[in-house]
Amino acid sequence: MVAEEPPVVVVTSNRTRELHDALKRRCLYHWIDHPARARDPGRAGPRPEVPEALARDIAVAVGRLRALDVAKRPGVAETIDWAHAVAFLGAERLDEETAAATLGAVVKDHEDRELVVPRLAEVVAHDGDA
Repeated sequence: MVAEEPPVVVVTSNRTRELHDALKRRCLYHWIDHPARARDPGRAGPRPEVPEALARDIAVAVGRLRALDVAKRPGVAETIDWAHAVAFLGAERLDEETAAATLGAVVKDHEDRELVVPRLAEVVAHDGDA
């Protein structure tokens, strides 16, 4: 059986794996940057169980994590997962203890964790605390 029209295939990538040159030649590219910090809270807290202040804290902390020299920079999915993990624990704001308990939701690489843990106070500092 042959398709009447050639199919359109959408390939998504977070650039963690190299794409073969033959595939790259056949692709049209559209780059979507990680959301700006101002837009992140809405993404981190799309459900009512994530308080707005917590969503802001998470967005700021993820921005700081992404600025570190980590191998796997957290994306939107990790941001949402972290917000939900922290909210599940009943936190209204992100603090160092809660961040440490839920860090596996946002930091997926062992070496990245080793880099982040000593800097956790800096990562979760609220405006004026840093």
